[in-house]
Parts: sequence; C-alpha cells; structure tokens
Amino acid sequence: MSKLGNLGARLYRGEVGYDFIGKRKIWYGLSILITITALVGLAVRGLNMGIEFSGGAVFTTPKTSVSASEAQHKAESAAGGHQAVVQKLGGGALRIQISGLDTKQSLPVQEELAKDLNVPVKDVNTQLVGPSWGEEIANKAWLGLGIFMVLVVLYLAIAFEWRMALAALIALIHDLTITVGVYALVGFEVTPGTVIGLLTILGYSLYDTVVVFDSLKEASKDITKQNRFTYGEIANRSINSTLVRSINTTVVALLPVAGLLFVGGGVLGAGMLNDISLALFVGLAAGAYSSIFIATPLVADLKGREPQMKALAKRVKAKRAAAAAKEGSQEDTEDSAPAPADGEDGAAVVGPRQQPASRNRGRGRPSGKRR
Repeated sequence: MSKLGNLGARLYRGEVGYDFIGKRKIWYGLSILITITALVGLAVRGLNMGIEFSGGAVFTTPKTSVSASEAQHKAESAAGGHQAVVQKLGGGALRIQISGLDTKQSLPVQEELAKDLNVPVKDVNTQLVGPSWGEEIANKAWLGLGIFMVLVVLYLAIAFEWRMALAALIALIHDLTITVGVYALVGFEVTPGTVIGLLTILGYSLYDTVVVFDSLKEASKDITKQNRFTYGEIANRSINSTLVRSINTTVVALLPVAGLLFVGGGVLGAGMLNDISLALFVGLAAGAYSSIFIATPLVADLKGREPQMKALAKRVKAKRAAAAAKEGSQEDTEDSAPAPADGEDGAAVVGPRQQPASRNRGRGRPSGKRR
C-alpha cells in the first residue's frame, strides 16, 4: 500500500487526525480576509465584461503579419479610445473585439482597420452584438443561479437538516465571491463561458461538501446515547476520514483545468480558453477548501448550540475529568506505597528453589543408598 493510501486508511480509522474543528477560528479569519480582498478588488477594478454583455462589434481579419499587441493599439486608435481585445487565430488571422460600438460607428472603424492592417476592406468580417442580448444572457444567468441555490437548500434540508443546508449555502456564496473577485483582480474578460464555469464549480463544491456531510450524518447517528465524543469531535473525525478522498478528487480535477489555463491560455495564446478555465481553476480550489474548512466547522458550530449537544459536551467533559482524577489517584497511591523488603509477604515470587522448609520436610532428595 502507498504512503498516501496508508495515511488515508489511518485517517479513516481515526488513528491519526488533524484538529480542523478546534482551529476553525483561524479558517474563518482566513476566509474573511480573502473575501474582503475579493470584494475590494471587485469594487475598485470591477469586472471586465465581454462584448456579449456590453455590446459592440467583432472584426475578423484575414491573414496578416501585424502582431496582436500592435493590432490592439491600432484598433483602439481607430475606435476613438474604445477598449479592444485582440486574439490571434489560426493561420495568422485576427479577431478584434471593440466594446461600445453601434452600427454607424462600426463601418468607419472597419475601413480604418483594413487600412492599418493592409488588408482589403471586403475581407474584414464585421459582426455586431447588441447590449440587449447581453443583458438577456445576464438575467438568465442570475435566474439559473437563484433556482440552483433554492434547490440546493431544499435538497440538503430534506436529505440532512437545515443547519447543513445553511452551511452549504454559505460555502457556495464563499466560493462564488472568491472566484468573481479573482476575475476582477486579474482582469480577465467575463463571457458566457465564464458563467458556465461558475455554474460548474457550484456543482463540484456541493458534491465535495455532501460527501463530508454524509460521513458526518452516519457517524453522529444516536450520538446522545454515548459519552465518549462531542459533536465537534465526531465532525472532525468525519473530515479526516474523507480528507484523502477530497485531496485526490481535487488534484485530479485541477490538473486538466491547469493545462487549459496555463498551457492553452498562457503558452499557446488561446485566449478563449481563459474564460472558462480560470473560473474552473479558482472555483475548484475554493470549493475543496470551503467543504473542509468552512462548511463542516459551521455545522459543528450551529449544532453545538443545541441543548442536547451542550448537555452531551458536559457529560463528556465530566467523564473525562473523572477518568483523569481516578488515574491520578492511582498514580499517587503507587508512588506513595513503600517498597516491600526481602522476605516480607508478597516481596518475592516463590519459585522451585525457594520453597519453605515446612513444605519440603520429609521430601529430601534420596541419598542413593539402598535399604
């Protein structure tokens, strides 16, 4: 068995473990800090909305020797300062997106681009995207997100309980906030692919959280009938028992997404891949973090406020205090007892060569003489 598999088995059996619940205030503080940073980035820089949401024109040019950075400069100059996004296509062609252009403005920009890039005007393909279409997409995305959240809460409340549903909802909002904040800080363009990525990570984050919740539900069955563990301790054991599984699942999911983001988008320059790959990469990592460090500790906090769980915690504490006092008294008794001297009762183990004389009377060894 591999070392990781051996560790997973020991974690599952409770032989080793890390106190996630006991250090939950550290994770809460870290999450609050990350969330505040994301919100500040969102408020200061804002989201770089794609042309599908803001409206504008898309120009596709034939093969040209002009670089993407040079074409971006020429496009923004031709558009009168409007922001342009240039992507290098296969065969040397360019895809130029300019936000905020209408039908009247697109024709002179098309002619200026053809002149600057030294290509025929008729070979520059122009497509216009109205802002109403982007607004419709955004509204549908918000509607889909709201329906998803409601269904998640209802399912978890029925399958588990309302405390787990509330904790899962907070974890999902936590993941969304961090992902959107990273988009604002990095400056990547928000496209329909970004929306798809956000909805995808919500499902993954929920799956990872439900795995831990299912283990916790099974382990905490009839918890009030015992006095060995508190609810928080059982929740901590549930996290540890599924820890290796969560790590393996997250790593396997992040590897192909990292390939899309860093190799496809960074090395090969396939900018369209960045729309979905960044959302997936940040969201998958945040989802794995929140299921372990946020969702389950929140459940332990909410559940620990119940009168039954408070009474259980008191019984466990009293039992452990009594056991510790009993063990301490036994140690004190053993330390204070005088050591028995040789020859006293119980001082030595009577063996074959130490039998009392009275027992051996008449049982001496034969002299060897015949009678």
